[in-house]
Amino acid sequence: MAYEFKLPDLGEGLTEGEVARWLVEEGQEIAEDEPLVEIATDKTTVEIPSPTGGKVSQILVAEGEVVPVGTVLVVIGGDGNATKSPAQAQQATASPAGEKVRATPLVRKVAAELGVDLATISGSGPQGRVTEEDVRSAGGAAPKSEGERVPLRGVRRQMFEHLTRAHREIPAVTWVEECDFTDVDLKRLVPLVLHAVTESLREYPELNARVEDGELVLLDRYDIGVAVQTEQGLVVPVVHAADKLSPDELDAEVRRLAEAAQAASLTPEELRGGTFTVTSAGKAAGLFVTPLVNHPEVAILGVHRIEERAVVRDGEVVVRRMGNISVTFDHRVIDGKRAADFGLAVIARLEA
Repeated sequence: MAYEFKLPDLGEGLTEGEVARWLVEEGQEIAEDEPLVEIATDKTTVEIPSPTGGKVSQILVAEGEVVPVGTVLVVIGGDGNATKSPAQAQQATASPAGEKVRATPLVRKVAAELGVDLATISGSGPQGRVTEEDVRSAGGAAPKSEGERVPLRGVRRQMFEHLTRAHREIPAVTWVEECDFTDVDLKRLVPLVLHAVTESLREYPELNARVEDGELVLLDRYDIGVAVQTEQGLVVPVVHAADKLSPDELDAEVRRLAEAAQAASLTPEELRGGTFTVTSAGKAAGLFVTPLVNHPEVAILGVHRIEERAVVRDGEVVVRRMGNISVTFDHRVIDGKRAADFGLAVIARLEA
């Protein structure tokens, strides 16, 4: 009997996913719980095991395709004839005039700018997807042939789409101030910052919040995301219940999550539910940058380059280890005074 494996609901409001990589081929025998496919979402790339054993009779979605939750991805066992979803059926049976065009939002934007009707183009991408080159060729503005074209896939595509939305929807403002890190153990910088952040968020709850349906939802949990740069791109694993962890426990959890991020082995649960985000680029940090708010959160704290500087203390010029702390916030729901007070509270805790 054939088993139709559909793209599962991976939680956190996700409605679609990208088939990043098939771990099987058609005709291959697979056992239950063996790795089947890697799915990329706007959070991470997740390896999904096969829910059943049998012969992989038909793979219905190619690598690089973005499909909605509930789409049949593969048929295991049987004769390989899948019951297609309404969207798949429409794509397979509709006439050219009424066919649903397969194209990414970026390609649709380019088509609109060039005045090109996507329905008139035969897509050259996987499963007939219309590419940007198809659109520009049809619009008489074919791209130059020089240079290497690198498709935005997996984590890079997720980061592209997520940050585009954040930049488009959130009117962000950034506050910045100096912090004296002379007495801070920089080997434990991130956990110490997390500890200071969770304590300060108790005093300024509107920064530990989300915007939902036109309302600011003040959250009573402190699940802090930590931005981690990997070879695949930027991911934000979440330290759950950070307020209940000691600095030593925070240190161990941050290290564990960072190692899992580098190994691309983070679970969906480790990437969900963040209420606030902290970002620090370490040695690559500049004097100051403006991080984007991690939608649907309303604020993010940045720790920037730390170095010895000449400063004035008690009328004397002395050398101290200084760095900048920034708070980027959604100005629709947080005013500048509250964001500044929160940032100063974090700094006071670090300097103490």
